Amino acid sequence: MKNNKKGHRVQSVERALLLLEILSEVGEPTTLSELSEKANLNISTVHRLLHTLMANHFVEQDLNSGKYRLGLRLFEIGSKALYSLDIRQVAKPHLQEVVHKCNETANMAILEQGEVVYIEQVESQNTIKMFARIGSRGPAHCTAAGKALLAYQEMPELERIISSKGLPRFTDNTITEPDKLKEKLEKIRKQGYALDLEEMDEGVNCIAVPIMNHEGKVIAAISISGLASRMSRDRLEEIHREYLKEAGHKISQDLGYKESLSQQGMLS
Repeated sequence: MKNNKKGHRVQSVERALLLLEILSEVGEPTTLSELSEKANLNISTVHRLLHTLMANHFVEQDLNSGKYRLGLRLFEIGSKALYSLDIRQVAKPHLQEVVHKCNETANMAILEQGEVVYIEQVESQNTIKMFARIGSRGPAHCTAAGKALLAYQEMPELERIISSKGLPRFTDNTITEPDKLKEKLEKIRKQGYALDLEEMDEGVNCIAVPIMNHEGKVIAAISISGLASRMSRDRLEEIHREYLKEAGHKISQDLGYKESLSQQGMLS
């Protein structure tokens, strides 16, 4: 039996979930009338739903102001759900889909002690393919995944990484000056992706996007790499537009990242 048909959806449950989303989005105690207005439901309906949610500790009411806020029960459930997530398991099907579409190797990497560590990979079917072994480390300043991760570091931490790791040259295209690297990272933050155009290895190009967690923090990056002869800058940016951007967004969503309701057009 399929449960995704409209007739099988319970309206009261959907309305209760909407109230929880609104309270989460607002981020502060909210009045009954405000909830009624934002949910587009009459006050009596909202009051009944809140009473049920409070009975199960999903919502709490401030005794002094009478306003409503999310309850600790949600935190308990959310913490358990997040603990059970394995970022690699979440990412792999999305990486597989990207590789199937563009037939280039995909990697997932994290930043550890100022270096890139590759934690997941899906190989392409190309005879000549580019990849880094899972568990291997690499410099952050000249790899697409590394720059995608560095771009979202706080300035003191970025300064510390540059000071401790330096900016060694690997090819003629490697960025070796701190100011130029910072300019590049600022551009990466604005455009949402990072490029490696033969900066780490001659003849190899790469593109990467950041992965965000439920707190909106960048915790990883996914990348596509291949020979520069078939992966020009235009081709890399096409892969970003067509496949990689969406994959990064889906992985982030699966890890709990969520745009604000206003961004989604759900609330005016």
